[in-house]
Amino acid sequence: MKEADTKDLIPTDFVRKMKFYLTSPQPCPYLPDKMERKVFANLAVDGAVNLNDSLTRSGFRRSQTIAYRPACKACGACRSVRIDVAAFKMTRRWKRVLARNSALERSPTTARATREQFKLLKRYLDERHPGGGMTDMEIRDYAGMVDASPVKTVVFEYRNRIKPGAEDDGALQGAALTDVLRDGLSMVYSFFRPELSDRSMGSFMVLDHVRLASELGLPYVYLGYWVKGSEKMGYKSDFTPLEVFDGQQWRPLAEEEI
Repeated sequence: MKEADTKDLIPTDFVRKMKFYLTSPQPCPYLPDKMERKVFANLAVDGAVNLNDSLTRSGFRRSQTIAYRPACKACGACRSVRIDVAAFKMTRRWKRVLARNSALERSPTTARATREQFKLLKRYLDERHPGGGMTDMEIRDYAGMVDASPVKTVVFEYRNRIKPGAEDDGALQGAALTDVLRDGLSMVYSFFRPELSDRSMGSFMVLDHVRLASELGLPYVYLGYWVKGSEKMGYKSDFTPLEVFDGQQWRPLAEEEI
């Protein structure tokens, strides 16, 4: 790790105010035979809320107390994307996803890790991402992921709407760790009961964030990085129209780019 020369990576006003660092090259988790590097900065500082807002608008992503962005010289496949809420269309496909999950209710909770959340996360990781970088997480690691947020963060829990006489125990069905920004919602991480994959639960939570952002008058839902050719990240291009950060500004992601 070394201090980064960020003149071509970060807007000039940030360079004057804080230090950015470059990671050492590591195998890319998304594309085979590629190496990745990231530029990052510490968010555990005064003014973290405004700083995170600004960095997110500059293509950064938050993880715990760190804001990072890919800085790979030979590859630009990781591209920060966001949904334009006003332009987003609820197609027949998305309406079917919403209908399949209509029994679920979203509840905002304080960003504090719970054992119920962690148990569900472990199930999700073991079945959906076996052998991934997070599968060895323990509850203290999850607590660091959730509790350490220095910005405005909410855990949205999804549970079945309990009807009179129903036997549902109200168990957690899914959860989304979400940063609330001045101009939108940033989905940091989400997970759900693996058996709900048949109901497109992951897509449902994205759609529900679009609905919530619209209700709150927020123009964007930030989805993090889209990686063309990556099974893990390529799904994000389904949520058209998307905007992509091209290094200088946000612009519509053209169909031919997808």
